[in-house]
Amino acid sequence: MTIAVVVFPGTNCEHDAVHALTLLGADAELVWHRETDLDDFSGIVLPGGFAHGDYLRTGAIARFSPVMAAVTEAADTGKPVLGICNGFQILCEAGLLPGALIANRDLAFVCKPIHVRVESTDTILTSAATVGDVLRIPLNSYEGNYIAPPQDLAAIEANGQITLRYCDENGDVSDLANPNGSTNNIAGISNARGNVAAVMPHPERAAELILGSDDGRRLLEGFVAATKTSPQTNSVAAS
Repeated sequence: MTIAVVVFPGTNCEHDAVHALTLLGADAELVWHRETDLDDFSGIVLPGGFAHGDYLRTGAIARFSPVMAAVTEAADTGKPVLGICNGFQILCEAGLLPGALIANRDLAFVCKPIHVRVESTDTILTSAATVGDVLRIPLNSYEGNYIAPPQDLAAIEANGQITLRYCDENGDVSDLANPNGSTNNIAGISNARGNVAAVMPHPERAAELILGSDDGRRLLEGFVAATKTSPQTNSVAAS
């Protein structure tokens, strides 16, 4: 069980991701964005950062990196694919997840711990959590404001594809608890199958109490568990 942590020019959270996954007993390996074969990996992480300097718009250039064809193929076979922050943006640009991420409501970079509430556990990101769990996780982004066409929003709501919503420490979802203006307080989503998931806050930066919270482990544990099963018969993806 080895997890590929993809590195694009400008990625800056790859070592954080490797460290957090290793804490959970996984083997993780950095993979350069020019790689075209990910068959030997049991899961894939697209970590945070500023892929290709976020030129044009976040994720727009990374979406065309050679590795993304292999990421798409892996996702199609049911392998777990997780995007964190910039990885979320790349997955949306690549069409593996619906919607897009735009500039925060206040046009300011947000860098602070926030709270999210678990909305669904039928995905590789949340399978180790419980619906209603409130997690404290750092948020670090300028373009974390999730938007999608009304029909896509209706579909992901109906299908249980919204995995996390911004909330306050008591779990109440409100505009005051929304740090970036994200539609419907959406902080994380998945594809319909549940094997491709993305989150805007950084669970890898909340993997140890010394960092102020280890709530991120609850999310990464689900991802690591999913990588231990066959990509063709992944129990989470098949549910």
